[in-house]
Amino acid sequence: MTAVRAALLVHGAGGGGWEWNVWRGVWEAAGIVVSAPDLQPVAAGLAATGFGDYLRQVRDALATLPRPRAVVGASLGGMLALGVADAADAAVLVNPLPPAPWQRELPARAWQDVVPWQRTARLAGTRRALGDADEASVLFAFRHWRDESGAVLREAHAGVALSRPSCPTLLIASREDADVPPALSRSLAGAWEMDLLQTLSGSHVGPLLGREAADIAVQAVEWLNRPVPDG
Repeated sequence: MTAVRAALLVHGAGGGGWEWNVWRGVWEAAGIVVSAPDLQPVAAGLAATGFGDYLRQVRDALATLPRPRAVVGASLGGMLALGVADAADAAVLVNPLPPAPWQRELPARAWQDVVPWQRTARLAGTRRALGDADEASVLFAFRHWRDESGAVLREAHAGVALSRPSCPTLLIASREDADVPPALSRSLAGAWEMDLLQTLSGSHVGPLLGREAADIAVQAVEWLNRPVPDG
């Protein structure tokens, strides 16, 4: 695989580009130009924002980066990354929300029109969700959660039909994940012949914010730069 020059990092629901701070440092040190924008609601607000609105933002942001380029996404961002992988030279998916029909294996959830994660955030709840993160990371995340579009999450959980990526793809799965079960990620990776990195991380966002995040980011760079035999 040709070493990538640039990477677009797509955050998950209720988060922001800040989720990638550890990865940004690792990847920029490896000489990769990194872009980690915040997904934006449409002018009518979060309740009116749909999956396609986010997908267009991601595709437009990816198009600005030089090739060879990678698209990287976590959780909802992983599903969005899958949706634009046709315009990338490599893809890295971290505990991605799966496309149809694998979404049937997700835990059942109900979403308000605006999911009030910022307004209802509690430090204790953030600490439980980030059981593999240090206290500084927990506090930073607690202060930066944002509200999210319920329509986007309803669409994702109802099942989005996406194509199998034609570019090399790495799926990174946590050892424990209450949002996207590791067995589901392994099933998706096997069916679509993705490379799989099973990590020791113990939470859904642990590969980005947990104590193992820097090591996982390094392994992702090594995967991007690995030699691929001809034929």
